[in-house]
Amino acid sequence: MKGPRGVFVCQECGYESAKWMGKCPACASWNRFVEEVRQEAAPVRVAGRRGASGRGLAGAAGPALASAPIPVGEVISGHEERLITGIGEFDRVLGGGIVAGSVALIGGDPGIGKSTILLQVSASVARRTGPVLYVTGEESARQVGLRAARLDAKCERLLVLCETDVISIVEQIHAVRPALVVIDSIQTMDYAGLESSPGSVGQVRECTALLMRAAKERGVPVFLVGHVTKSGAIAGPKVLEHIVDTVLYFEGESVHAHRIIRAVKNRYGSTNEVGIFAMTDAGLEQVENPSEMLLSERPGGAAGSVVVASLEGTRPLLVEVQSLVARSVTGTPRRTTTGVDYNRTAIIIAVLERRAGFAIGMEDIYVNVAGGVALNEPAVDLGIAAAVVSSFRGVPTSGGTVVFGEVGLAGELRAVNHADLRVAEAQRLGFSRCVVPRHNLKNMNRKPQGVEIIGAASVREALDAVFAGVKA
Repeated sequence: MKGPRGVFVCQECGYESAKWMGKCPACASWNRFVEEVRQEAAPVRVAGRRGASGRGLAGAAGPALASAPIPVGEVISGHEERLITGIGEFDRVLGGGIVAGSVALIGGDPGIGKSTILLQVSASVARRTGPVLYVTGEESARQVGLRAARLDAKCERLLVLCETDVISIVEQIHAVRPALVVIDSIQTMDYAGLESSPGSVGQVRECTALLMRAAKERGVPVFLVGHVTKSGAIAGPKVLEHIVDTVLYFEGESVHAHRIIRAVKNRYGSTNEVGIFAMTDAGLEQVENPSEMLLSERPGGAAGSVVVASLEGTRPLLVEVQSLVARSVTGTPRRTTTGVDYNRTAIIIAVLERRAGFAIGMEDIYVNVAGGVALNEPAVDLGIAAAVVSSFRGVPTSGGTVVFGEVGLAGELRAVNHADLRVAEAQRLGFSRCVVPRHNLKNMNRKPQGVEIIGAASVREALDAVFAGVKA
């Protein structure tokens, strides 16, 4: 073995340097470099293997290989055995349940509900399947017990362990043989073999590797709670996301009741699905009809308010997009967006002025998605355009109208995916008109009864249909 080697690691992004630096060149954070001491193994020469230059090639495993390569066709594949938690929205995000031996990382802002949802999941699994080991490194057993009583999550098979030593935790996993393990949080875990403090990149990486090894050996799924940095990324940083099988992000704002769990990485399922919850006094409750919840406070007949059919994974959502257009009192008009992409909104405003003939270039324009939902897909373009024009003209849209479609730079209206699901959701909630891209009419498998579907080839044509029958 070679002697120990010191390396400086950025605690924000994991960037490594041979010397200390004040500013990280990767993430631009200041004074975040911490020295870690690592033990390096000397290169091992593998007998009987030489490169083109005649020198031995370095290897790390000795002369005998642990396994031999096999054709992919001979690999036994089958349906993964999944653990059903009993919380449908949570199972949906994971792809139908928790895969045995998987390691999932869940991150989010402080107080967003990470510990709450995992305690509810732990209690549900303990009641349905078997013992669950809930490891807390930040709270006492009494604090966890008080939260469990508030959430009605008390169960004899839900075991609470207050421990930060990862070796002791792995020993308990082997001894208890739980159906599920929750680590809250991975930043508090400590491995005695490293000199760095808990929460450092080296500690987080080593502790996660040890827990993953125990999960794979025992076939026990493990959930890790991860803190987030100021930029919203999981602290530790991307090192953790590469190691684990699944990465979940808890989204939401403290001023709004609803929370969204979104998968950004999933080796056992799709990353398109989201789970929607509502924060209540009794914990997080599933929202089975999110469209109705998001539209429950929509004012009737208000200018600047438009209902858009969006899509989260395979689930259609009807969301209210609001806009306020006011005369600018400065030489530079102001643009402010919440819940939609700022640059995308700027493009739509330019298209409305250049292609549709609306003189809004010198107006202050504010766009907001009601309920705190973030919409990222291009299908909401037409909704933004209709909301801006509605506020600019001071007239509401036609009653019972839902819109969706992508706006191009030439002023054309482009088709979007799953138009039939969006129209069906509009029909289910009682809307009578849908303004959609004309190309979507050709590919719609079914047209619901009682809903007038209007196809438009351009944004100007779509706006004429949206405001049909409305007096300016």
